[in-house]
Amino acid sequence: MSGGAGYIGAHACKALAAAGHQPVTYDNLVHGHREQVRWGPFEQGDTRDRARLDAVLAAHRPAAAMHFAAFAYVGESVADPAKYWANNVHGSLVLLEALRDHGVERLVFSSTCATYGEPSQVPIPDDHPQWPVNPYGWSKLAVERMLADFHRAHGLRSVALRYFNAAGADPAAETGEDHDPETHLIPLLLDVAAGRREALTLFGDDYPTADGTCIRDYVHVSDLADAHVQALAWLQANDTAAAFNLGNGQGFSVREVIDCARRVTGCPIAVRPGPRRPGDPPALVGDAARARAELGWTPRLADLDTIVATAWRWHQARFGAA
Repeated sequence: MSGGAGYIGAHACKALAAAGHQPVTYDNLVHGHREQVRWGPFEQGDTRDRARLDAVLAAHRPAAAMHFAAFAYVGESVADPAKYWANNVHGSLVLLEALRDHGVERLVFSSTCATYGEPSQVPIPDDHPQWPVNPYGWSKLAVERMLADFHRAHGLRSVALRYFNAAGADPAAETGEDHDPETHLIPLLLDVAAGRREALTLFGDDYPTADGTCIRDYVHVSDLADAHVQALAWLQANDTAAAFNLGNGQGFSVREVIDCARRVTGCPIAVRPGPRRPGDPPALVGDAARARAELGWTPRLADLDTIVATAWRWHQARFGAA
């Protein structure tokens, strides 16, 4: 599993172990955390290092792969697109070539709703046209195209899972969200609630939405992890390169999430205005009907208060109580 020491990858490792699999984490630890690798062996390496990939694949002989490793900061991708094409696209190509040559025939890929760009329809269906508005989204879309080509040419079965906003933390607080730098809304709010940050910067309050702030579809990270296990099983019986949305189908504005965080933590959370960030669409809400029907995926932790409460529990365990 590439990127298994990261936020979503670590949760997927736990879900795989619970389903009877042994995940092997392959991570360069640029953004991942070694202490989050708790459910299987760890191998340090970069997806662009073919010799290292060959050694790890030969040693462990995996039956399937999951690919999480990627840079995922939208603003950074706008400022430094070469970094994203080199890591996300070239790194994926090197990995796919290695998987092909070692006979790995199934892959679950961590994609994103950012491949849709600014949607013409909300909720966004899986077959909505894809036209990203930032290099991060383009880098993920390029890998989706690569997967389709590798299926046609080499028989690689794959599922690309297009996440909406991953949020929350393992309900048992064994793993959670810890980025450096942190850019995601909920952990930033919790930093303010815990006194680790003075205020949240509200990036834009003049969007064409009911309260002027961006609307996003928040899906619990443990539900995302479950979907990866289900996608892996689905590929046993389906010889294809498919893509599915993963979202709860309802959106919450930034202001609504701020109110939820204040309610769950019981703490005041200061907010200061800021400019819009380039590459941020006004609303992203997903239609995950196909994932529910074909993968059998049913989100268990879909309530926003529950999502924020699990994140708060992890945040307190990780950084200390407020």
